[in-house]
Order: sequence, then structure tokens, then C-alpha cells
Amino acid sequence: MGEKVATLTKPYFRGQSIHRLDAKGRLRIPTKFREVLQKHFSDTLIVTQWGPCLGAFPLELWEQIEEKAASFSLVDPNQQNFRRYFISSAQECPFDSQGRVLIPPVLREYAGLDQEVFLAGTLNHFEIWDKGRWDRQMELNREKHDEIMETMATMGL
Repeated sequence: MGEKVATLTKPYFRGQSIHRLDAKGRLRIPTKFREVLQKHFSDTLIVTQWGPCLGAFPLELWEQIEEKAASFSLVDPNQQNFRRYFISSAQECPFDSQGRVLIPPVLREYAGLDQEVFLAGTLNHFEIWDKGRWDRQMELNREKHDEIMETMATMGL
């Protein structure tokens, strides 16, 4: 009998890693994240403001977000604010020959990125955090563990 081999059935970003920005603001993207992009998407990231960090999306998924946002009301204040905050801050960040992306200065400043950067896979995108901010967020999450698990239970997980 043959042994079953697990394969990646969904193009998900999983796992965590710590990296350093270089002096120009370039960030090396982990191989496992690059492989998801190369196997399932084009090799381009869209990086935008995402709460206390940055969100990095494959171009194809980002285009779906833009398509939905383009149909939003022009007068609804929440939808306007979403476009101003999330859509307007988006930057295309292509890879260089060494597997790095340049994080634009305005996004580095927004996320408080200095040198040590934490990358967290969150399924259809990944997050780019300042390491200190990540550590503080995880401490808050530990303090709210029971509340988070209760919420997940009510959602059927």
C-alpha cells in the first residue's frame, strides 16, 4: 500500500518568521510565502495599511478586493473611509532578483517598521509587523485567550 502524502490544497500563507529590513527598507520574503505566490499567483505583492501592521496580498486577491470596493457607495461614510484608509494606502511591491520587496517609506512609518520585522501567515494574505508591536499584540491576545476561544466556539470552530 502506498503512503499518502499531504499536499497544499489551498494557496494559504501559514507560519511565522522574523526578518530584518535593510537600510533601504527592503524585506526578504520567506521562501514558503514566495512559493505560495509563485505556484498559485503572480509574483507580485500589494502591501497596505492593516490595523497596527501591514497586510501583504497577492495581486490577484487584491484585484478582487478592488473590484468590490469599486462598487461601494460614493456617499456612505464608512465605505468612503474604507477606501481612504485601506485602498488608498495600497502599494504594488514587486520582488527584486534576491527575493526582497521594497516597503515604501510611508508604509514603514505607518507600521512603525524599523529593523526587526515579524511576518505572520494569515491564510489568504500575510501580515508584516514591527517585532515589538507583534510581541505586545500577542501579550494582549494571551490575556484575552478565553474570550477569543469563546468567540471561536460560537462561530462553530
